[in-house]
Amino acid sequence: MILAIDIGNTNIVIGGFTEDKLTFVARIATNATKTEDEYATKIKSVLTLHNVVKKELKGAIISSVVPPLNNVMKRALKLAFDVDAIMVGPGIKTGINIHCDNPASVGADLICACVATHHIYGSPSLIIDMGTATKIMYMDDSGAFSGASIIPGVNIALKALASDTAQLPQISLEAPRSVIGKNTVDCMRSGVVFGNAAMIDGMIERYNLEVKKELKVYGTGGLGEVILPHCKYDITLDSDLVLKGLNILYNKNK
Repeated sequence: MILAIDIGNTNIVIGGFTEDKLTFVARIATNATKTEDEYATKIKSVLTLHNVVKKELKGAIISSVVPPLNNVMKRALKLAFDVDAIMVGPGIKTGINIHCDNPASVGADLICACVATHHIYGSPSLIIDMGTATKIMYMDDSGAFSGASIIPGVNIALKALASDTAQLPQISLEAPRSVIGKNTVDCMRSGVVFGNAAMIDGMIERYNLEVKKELKVYGTGGLGEVILPHCKYDITLDSDLVLKGLNILYNKNK
């Protein structure tokens, strides 16, 4: 088994691949103050929960947008399973070109999502990753990552709405029955869910106009399943794109 670990700002997503098949997905909260011993204990508990024994684990690969946890997680995996994890970053073989002003600055999670989309679905395409931030990535005809848009995430906006206003509450994120809200909670849900869906539709339209073609669109990220079904454009959902990209990168770099 290969462990694919995606360290995000909110959650750390852990996937187990056996012969390139994703056999389990687990999430633990991101906490940059925890030590390698604490993360080693957490990951061992996750694997025990999914009936994975130590001798089955052959390797690991990590993508991270939380730099303080990079070495912590590598040491945790070495401590718990005696594996030397591969870290996604400059110098890693990706199989795709990165056409940006500073390729080294492109987030590891973006690279993983683009690698998976190109290898599994093909290019050109748009990838919409809805996590702590909403990212829209463009893959051109040759399969090169050619730029992106980064937008404040759904939960960031929702928390700001509740914390910066006196009478608006914290709410759970789900679509209301109607775009026309009849109470405070449904009004907020309408704005957040349908408003973000409309924003994404508008961004897709702008990308299509700029590249002068109708791009296929793929969606991923923890909030993709909540927002993207309400878009007018046809968007293929694959919640495990980043993990699949990590597995592809592991096979290219092991």
